[in-house]
Amino acid sequence: MHRLRVRFKRGQELKFISHLDVTRLWQRAFHRARIPLAYSEGFSPHPRISLAAPLPIGVTSEAELMDIHLSKWVSPHFFTNALSQQLPSGIEILQVYPISPNQPSLQSQVRFAEYRVTVETERGKQDIEGVISGLLSTEHLPWQHHRDTGPRNYDLRALINDLRLMEWQHPYCTIDMRLRCDPSGSGRPEQVALALGFTHHPQLIHRTKLILQTS
Repeated sequence: MHRLRVRFKRGQELKFISHLDVTRLWQRAFHRARIPLAYSEGFSPHPRISLAAPLPIGVTSEAELMDIHLSKWVSPHFFTNALSQQLPSGIEILQVYPISPNQPSLQSQVRFAEYRVTVETERGKQDIEGVISGLLSTEHLPWQHHRDTGPRNYDLRALINDLRLMEWQHPYCTIDMRLRCDPSGSGRPEQVALALGFTHHPQLIHRTKLILQTS
């Protein structure tokens, strides 16, 4: 058994397709490229492919991670060349490297996700910096998120690790967010923007990094 870790980007062309559709897209590409995938055991075997953290609809990324288990060794170079010919516009393989098959699951290792968020605003630079500082100094931020299953109440502040104003040029500003992303909860950039007082939905949400537990 062999295991490869893939870092890839998702562009504007695919930002509105679901996590399940992305998984199916990869499976079709593996099949066409004749990659020797390893399969699970049982009555309904499925390819042993796992993505680190679902990318929300409407979000682009340069930091998606995926683990693939192989039934026989394939070099990262061959893997990249074979797959790149089968992938649609909007997905690009950035890096492939082998890891130990005995490592914990990729999903269990994710701790934080970093985003670059651009939002329209009439507020000045100092005002925005003050609001960011104020939110970071807050101990708790009770929040309610409405889902199909009903409202969910939680502490949004606990999901925010860091915020920084990266650029301000009227009428837009860009904020870098490091948000918690683990089995106990995940921060959503558009909710953080709303908590900062921005009334417009972000023009762009781009995931720049996934941070894994190192030990």
